[in-house]
Amino acid sequence: MRTQEITIRVAPEAASLYQSSSEEKKRKLDALLSAWLTEAGKSVRPLKEVRHDATEQAEKNGLTPEILSDILDGR
Repeated sequence: MRTQEITIRVAPEAASLYQSSSEEKKRKLDALLSAWLTEAGKSVRPLKEVRHDATEQAEKNGLTPEILSDILDGR
């Protein structure tokens, strides 16, 4: 999949956690964010529905809720 780098503003803690993550975790987070942004831009569906679909896509890419929790907790 082709990708393009963008700059987004996040909380300092989120930036620190992302920057200290392994390349594999970064790839999974990138995929999750990409799926979420793509879905959010395609329709006017409720955010809850978009988040659900992005979560399903992330899980298909190997990012389980447990792994995401570990990443966000800095483990």
